[in-house]
Amino acid sequence: MFLAGVGPGELLLEEVRRFQYPPREVAGHLRWDAARIFDEIDAGLRAAGERARALGRPVQSLGVDSWGVDYGLLDGDGRLIEDPVCYRDGRTTGVPARVFARLPRSEIFRRTGIQFLDFNTLFQLDAHRDEGLPASARRLLLVPDLVHHRLTGRAVTEYTNATTTQLVDAATGRWDRGLAASLELPAHLLGEIVPAGTDLGPLARDQADAMALDGAHVVAPATHDTGSAVAGAPLTEGWAYISSGTWSLVGVERASPLVNDDVARANFTNEGGAYGTIRFLKNVMGLWILERCRKEGDEGGSGGSYDRLLSAVAAIDRPPGLIFPDDPRLLNPPRMTEALAQQMGETGQVPPESPAAMAKVVLDSLALRYASVVRTIEVLTGQAVAGVQVVGGGSRNDYLSQATADASGRAVLAGPVEATVLGNVLVQAVTAGRFATLAEARRHVAERVQARRFTPRPASVWTDLARRYEDLEARYRNG
Repeated sequence: MFLAGVGPGELLLEEVRRFQYPPREVAGHLRWDAARIFDEIDAGLRAAGERARALGRPVQSLGVDSWGVDYGLLDGDGRLIEDPVCYRDGRTTGVPARVFARLPRSEIFRRTGIQFLDFNTLFQLDAHRDEGLPASARRLLLVPDLVHHRLTGRAVTEYTNATTTQLVDAATGRWDRGLAASLELPAHLLGEIVPAGTDLGPLARDQADAMALDGAHVVAPATHDTGSAVAGAPLTEGWAYISSGTWSLVGVERASPLVNDDVARANFTNEGGAYGTIRFLKNVMGLWILERCRKEGDEGGSGGSYDRLLSAVAAIDRPPGLIFPDDPRLLNPPRMTEALAQQMGETGQVPPESPAAMAKVVLDSLALRYASVVRTIEVLTGQAVAGVQVVGGGSRNDYLSQATADASGRAVLAGPVEATVLGNVLVQAVTAGRFATLAEARRHVAERVQARRFTPRPASVWTDLARRYEDLEARYRNG
């Protein structure tokens, strides 16, 4: 949680609280601990209020963003009925095929423009309905909207995150209730959609009193964290972005959706962005793979340094192998290292034994996947991509940034690290009148945040790796 100050000549970001919220098995599903998340947010708001008072600058507004697709159900009194199920839960296994039997995949894409991922809200809701929806359910809210409801009492869904549900009409930006009806999904649970930048009103009195945040308003930012990350990225015209973290979102910003058969075949998505923009992108599994490998390698509690691991990766001259990062088996395997070894064995590769060598396999493969997606973007949009801006936590990974430049043959700018925070804050600042437009706010960031530049190096090894990776991707993408 961050405290921010934005104005002429100023860009203040100060972290006041950070917490972890791993999902846990409850009532037969992998679920988020909502009470813990709410308690931690309360603690963070109190800390922000205290710090703001110490600075002599009262908090004027706040906003929440999070991951997409996951939701909670409220009863008629506005109470959360049960902890939200995590998208990595197995309840949607086999559900897409069941849905497509009722409405063709092509028709769903034509209406929503959203890529097909097994955990999209559409499929989660179908699984939930099949299992049995609580009779008391009156409203469905995505995770950040649940927090905003708790803080203000308003039960609305912000547009950028709503689009991740695969239940929003790409042309109108409204719920496609006809689609929901065709699939026998509970459209009555879907409430008002509001755009990023909507002032949801003041903090509820009990919340404001408890946190000493009297007068603070809640503003819905781009509540999907990638929406905020892209809003906070000082993008250069003609450049792609990679929002790099647990997931890697590789795409470009557009003024309108791009929905056609070629886009459908490539399984790209048209997610909503702030202020009428579209995030034309593809999900790549991301640094989740590496983090799971590191966790499994540290089960003895050695606490190995991330920087030391990357130094060891950079020292390896001979590429130890490649994987296809978007193999569905890597979404949430019991053991990531075993899942990687299985995939490598299927292609005649010998899985490396050292953590550094396996990390190099993962990072080189991610860089090649990014390069492949960028080339596909050029084909689908008919526009050249001049360079790539990497934002988010993954922008700290210099090895991956250089590998991405080498694999793609394009310059890479790494940073800002806290692009999601910046985008959230900039939308609040536009709502407050600090900036007239998001473009003006982005220029403010570009003048004050120094990104690191990585230039592609001529290296025949990447030419060979690219050929090997292309065969690997064709095998798993088509299989």
